[in-house]
Amino acid sequence: MFFTYVLYSKTYDQIYIGQSNNLNLRLKKHNSGRVKSTKPYSPWKLIYSESFHTRSEAMKREKELKSFQGRQFIRREILSSVD
Repeated sequence: MFFTYVLYSKTYDQIYIGQSNNLNLRLKKHNSGRVKSTKPYSPWKLIYSESFHTRSEAMKREKELKSFQGRQFIRREILSSVD
């Protein structure tokens, strides 16, 4: 099983979109500072995820969410329901 996920840093109002086959471990890596691109913006909260059977499906969805329309969807639909 593969996942496309969205993380949010409330402190810095930052969104991170990625994909992984181990969502819990990946979130721990982001929050422990072991991911260079997200290290300055910790802590991260998982706000959205989708599961897929193949990595290519997860990567396709990741690319869609990283688009302008995808980021608008995240801000409008997902972040509006996050405390």
